[in-house]
Amino acid sequence: MADVNIRPLADRVLVAPDAAEEKTASGIIIPDSAKEKPQRGKVIAIGNGKKDEPITVKVGDNVLYGKYSGTEINVEGEDFLIMRESDIYAIV
Repeated sequence: MADVNIRPLADRVLVAPDAAEEKTASGIIIPDSAKEKPQRGKVIAIGNGKKDEPITVKVGDNVLYGKYSGTEINVEGEDFLIMRESDIYAIV
């Protein structure tokens, strides 16, 4: 993954979502129309936080987030999500 020239503001975080599952555990191939949006990704960039709330995640953390969290953006052909830190449920 290339370095991205995006710096989120305040409590926002830039996340690269993991790829959607291609197969089920039993080996059945999932068609594109039935794939679930990934809910896991890697933190690429973070903002400075708010005055009273510093950012707790750091670049490189693998995180879990809500299915419909964030805004999808495409930078240099790569898909990312930009979301508030409060949309992140856990660091894994």
